[in-house]
Amino acid sequence: MRSTRATSLVSVIAASALLTGCTVANSDSGDAASPDTVRIVLPQEPPTLEPCDVSLTAIGVVTRSNITEPMIERDPTTGDLEPKLATSWERTSDTEWTIRLRDDVTFSDGTPFDAEDAAVSVDRAVNSDLACNVEGYVFGDDDLTVRAVDPTTLTVASPTPDPILPLRLSFIEMVKSEVGSTERTREPIGTGPYRVDSWDYGQRLSLVRNDTYWGDAPEFTRAVYQWRTEGSVRAAMVTNGEADIATGLGPEDGAGDLGVAFPNNETTALRMQATTPPLDDQRVREAINYAINRAGIVKALFRGMGAPAAQLIADGVVGYNDELTPWPYDMEKGTALIDEARADGVPVDTEIRLIGRTGQFPKINETVEVIQNALAGIGLNVKIEMKDTAATAEFQERPFPNVGPYLLVIQHGNQAGDAAFTMDQYMRSDGFQSSYGTTDFDEGIDEAESLTDEERQTAFADLFAREPEEITQMAYIAHMNGVLAKDPRIDYTPDSATVDEMRLAEMTRSSDATD
Repeated sequence: MRSTRATSLVSVIAASALLTGCTVANSDSGDAASPDTVRIVLPQEPPTLEPCDVSLTAIGVVTRSNITEPMIERDPTTGDLEPKLATSWERTSDTEWTIRLRDDVTFSDGTPFDAEDAAVSVDRAVNSDLACNVEGYVFGDDDLTVRAVDPTTLTVASPTPDPILPLRLSFIEMVKSEVGSTERTREPIGTGPYRVDSWDYGQRLSLVRNDTYWGDAPEFTRAVYQWRTEGSVRAAMVTNGEADIATGLGPEDGAGDLGVAFPNNETTALRMQATTPPLDDQRVREAINYAINRAGIVKALFRGMGAPAAQLIADGVVGYNDELTPWPYDMEKGTALIDEARADGVPVDTEIRLIGRTGQFPKINETVEVIQNALAGIGLNVKIEMKDTAATAEFQERPFPNVGPYLLVIQHGNQAGDAAFTMDQYMRSDGFQSSYGTTDFDEGIDEAESLTDEERQTAFADLFAREPEEITQMAYIAHMNGVLAKDPRIDYTPDSATVDEMRLAEMTRSSDATD
């Protein structure tokens, strides 16, 4: 039940919103300590809740399947596609798919959801000028032809045959057609089991149960998100009873018996701006790979929670090559390559920026320091820059800034389960987060994406074997494991999608919890 004190504060919060930066989506803020509330502490505040940017972890973990929902969703355990707001889909030509929608869904404001809303949602995410993250991650430069046939029927056509178009569509969250395709929305109105209640920017975000939800009502009536940069602080909030769930923890953060380890499919890597001297020299990029002690980083910094990586996808994703081994650690070879490049006039003494994102994963600061020291050891001049999510995006996505050579620590999780999403974004010559590629490699990606079943698996696996030799854009670091802290009063089982999509509806009260 809502506390009297919290109710009395509503008018004060509303009156001070303009002064404090607080937005109040409605005036029922509730009590964060209530047994009906689940309290979650994240590594960083989401910069927005824009549905077309849910491929960004900081946004998707709050928005996806909580506030908004897709037509089709992928089961992270089995990899199967399942209906959500759609009831069925079928391929009706080489390039076109027909999708049937539920007729009993409304948005949280009571407005019915129909095919026109779905068409606008697809159009704004893929075809608009909004530069949505999901466009670059999932669709690249390809536009789709979308048509609402009737209130419950939608057709979607790709410019060329695409055997996994329904899988791509599972990344698009539905919004009201009134939102349109010309402006972003910071606090969306969706069809999900929760809606935005209040957002005190820089402090906390509150979601409240959507009582008009078409599906089963979630158990908790409210979810309150806070954010703390330090993993040890997040863990302590759970152990001290200030929060119920803390994400993005390391094994050393002090969660103790409340820590829950789980496999995720995140892979960390160092992306090199391979068209900018001295990084445009293949020998320099190879030397960087030799200098990174992947096994040492996993053992000493990650406490064994992970494995050295030889490719950008993890086991279980279509295209994973289980025959690849991580690049060997060899400082002598790395130094020799830098010396050779220097002798040929390559400007290897140029300052190279090493950019990491604050809170990106546990021990990110220590990881970049280890890498900086290693690269200095082979003769490179590297300067560390730690940035927040918004500032990092400038260096992460096209068009890249013309600021000289830089290395960017990335973390990629292929939640779709198919290598096409990784290849299109990170390895095409014009990929949304790719700094380099070749025509031959692009053609190999095109061929792999036209295939199905075992032929598709083999073709993508071959491309992952070719990348270190032909492109060498990446220095892969580690396949990561996840750790979260969970109060015993909460029943919740994390899975490989938890890093990007934490479904509040899957959280229930523990059977032995006491109010």
